[in-house]
Amino acid sequence: MAALRRKLPIGIQTFGKIREGGYLYVDKTDMALDLVERGSYYFLSRPRRFGKSLFISTLQALFEGKRELFAGLAAEKRWDWGVTYPVIKLSFAGVARSVADMRQDIENILKKNQARLGVTCERTEDLGGCLAELIERACETYGQKVVVLVDEYDKLILDNLDQVAVAAEAREILKDLYATIKDSDEFIKFALLTGVSRFARVSIFSGLNNLEDISLNPDYATICGYTQRDLETVFSEHLRGADMARVREWYNGYRFLGEPVYNPFDILLFLKNNHRFDSYWFATGTPSFLVKLIRENDYFLPRLTDLWVTSSLVDSFDIEDIRLEPIMFQAGYLTIKEARERRMGGYAYLLGFPNKEVQLSFNDILIDYLTDQRAEKAPLQDRLYAALESGDPEGLRKALTALFASIPYTNYVNNVISSYEGYFASVVYAYLASLGIEITAEDVTNRGRIDLTVRLNGNIYVIEFKVDGDGKALEQVREKGYHEKYLGRGTVFLIGIDFSSTAKNIAGFAWEKMSG
Repeated sequence: MAALRRKLPIGIQTFGKIREGGYLYVDKTDMALDLVERGSYYFLSRPRRFGKSLFISTLQALFEGKRELFAGLAAEKRWDWGVTYPVIKLSFAGVARSVADMRQDIENILKKNQARLGVTCERTEDLGGCLAELIERACETYGQKVVVLVDEYDKLILDNLDQVAVAAEAREILKDLYATIKDSDEFIKFALLTGVSRFARVSIFSGLNNLEDISLNPDYATICGYTQRDLETVFSEHLRGADMARVREWYNGYRFLGEPVYNPFDILLFLKNNHRFDSYWFATGTPSFLVKLIRENDYFLPRLTDLWVTSSLVDSFDIEDIRLEPIMFQAGYLTIKEARERRMGGYAYLLGFPNKEVQLSFNDILIDYLTDQRAEKAPLQDRLYAALESGDPEGLRKALTALFASIPYTNYVNNVISSYEGYFASVVYAYLASLGIEITAEDVTNRGRIDLTVRLNGNIYVIEFKVDGDGKALEQVREKGYHEKYLGRGTVFLIGIDFSSTAKNIAGFAWEKMSG
């Protein structure tokens, strides 16, 4: 049976190579046709390694009339194969760390398109002018309007977020380049720009304001990524014997206001590695810039478990004023868990980790930043998990005490996070979240907010933190009745933890097991 399995398209982003090579392909051509039939100018934002480049390549093959590649696909019977269109493809794959390198990269991309289309531009020094000339001459040469496809439109900016001046220069260069697309409307049949970030409300798109942003359009929620049905049909042979509930827990959960999807890179590597659960997507990029933002803004980490934001915050970010929440969402570290229409208009979104892979891996990175405990981290995580799983508050106390005892003094000095209470709570949160268990920070009840609620194996821990208090953290939990919402749902433990800012450790740990 294994010999009959079709090959996995790992790392292949070219539609023709997948189809000609006999690789597995998840058919997205129906949505490609819908885009063409419904409009002309689009923008799509998705995290890295989500299939954007493959979708761009699919559109290119479609417009170039390569019918043989679409045999058996949705587009085969719906597309007019008698007409072909010249395609200009701008793909920003390289890394440019200076303005000179950026301009050279764009010039090389334009030259590549000129050679492929057999046209020549005279305005080589003016990048926007060269693109305008290329569009017009391609239209004249082929007698058909032009298709413009831009892959990773924002890469020149994102690669330079650590040097704001260079990123701002990149923004101006791209602004001039993309404005050309709107100015050349009479020669253009279709245009799609894809990328990671959404600069919809800042200057990069001020000259290209006719784009329809489909990033959070439910109709196109699955335009990139794999659905549950895709796994059960296209990949059924490869997934035979896999624990599908666990696959869903680990890799599904990216939501763009529609059906949730899997990251294709995760699934393909999971299959290649014989169903071994690992952080495949997360390992392809280090979120060092996000950790830097957390450090610079004294971010209270427990907020990441129940983060409500407005649609304007999710929509875009500004180079000169980068906020953590939108960049984490756009980069794929957070996703939309829930959407609510606001009374005054607009929408609010609940953000959270998309799946177990991201929750474990991202919080593992945060532990390194907060505690510098790389050597001790794994044993401490094992002790915490064992205590929580077995309903052992005393074991939890010992594990937490050992945790804080092993944190170097300098970490307290460098990571205050607005207050010692914020630091202690952030450390506990990061460790518990790195276990992949169900946690809720600032858990809302009708009597107030619980600092932290943890659920594992039928055990529910209602935790209150205090710093330099009078040892009455547990008493507050009792008086407020924070635990009442969980009675009857499992074994409930009330836990009050008092930290000492001078001893840099737990000064008091009181707990009570509730019944009924």
